[in-house]
Amino acid sequence: MKRFGRILASAAIVGGFVLGSASAPAVAVADAGVASVDVAAATAPAFAKGFNKKAKSITDPASYWVVVNKLTPLKPKKWVPKDLVTVPVDHVYSPKMRSMASKAVVSMFKAYNKATGKKMQAQSAYRSYTSQVSVYNGWVKKLGKKKADLTSARPGFSEHQTGNAIDISAKPAKCSLQACFASTSQGKWLAKYAWKYGFVLRYPKGMTSTTGYEYEPWHYRYVGKQLAKEMHDTKTKTLEQFFGLPKAPTYK
Repeated sequence: MKRFGRILASAAIVGGFVLGSASAPAVAVADAGVASVDVAAATAPAFAKGFNKKAKSITDPASYWVVVNKLTPLKPKKWVPKDLVTVPVDHVYSPKMRSMASKAVVSMFKAYNKATGKKMQAQSAYRSYTSQVSVYNGWVKKLGKKKADLTSARPGFSEHQTGNAIDISAKPAKCSLQACFASTSQGKWLAKYAWKYGFVLRYPKGMTSTTGYEYEPWHYRYVGKQLAKEMHDTKTKTLEQFFGLPKAPTYK
């Protein structure tokens, strides 16, 4: 399958339509296993003694543990977080996130700058249901529905709508919204330390058959320090695996 160049914005208008993706889409890529639906439950990891994986809901959109994928949309699909705030960090497009997630981003960006003397910036964050309609329809028009589903979340199925997801890029920009972001100073630091601030890499490499989306080393999801630490300590790559949920490579 051909690759398409990444577009730097989740709300950039190109050729008359808005571009975006599961995170801030711009590449249509499918793993070999994505074409067929695999609903076998992913293997759940061993949990640290005392950790309660039922402490928070994974279906309530207001929960920081909510799991949103191609099998589990937000309910209601047009849900809007009540505590959205503007995230006061360097950015390409002004980001909004839920309050706790915003504070965590600020702390994480400051820690990176202190440790390296370099900077990160927010590429995109919250997107409404209406915004995702434009994003998804734009990709359907460009790629066709089958390919669009591999790179862009359908409205109501996007993590960005939770207000807990953020796409991060280097400042100055380098490998923005591209797999090579993983090899940048920012990408390496995030992969090693983001869990300490409550974030998990939502679409890890080689996990498309579970998450339904390509490798996105820039897309981080806030779940809170407790869950992020547990996933880190148990070396669990995805929320689907952690909670013993079915793999979600395609929509029902």
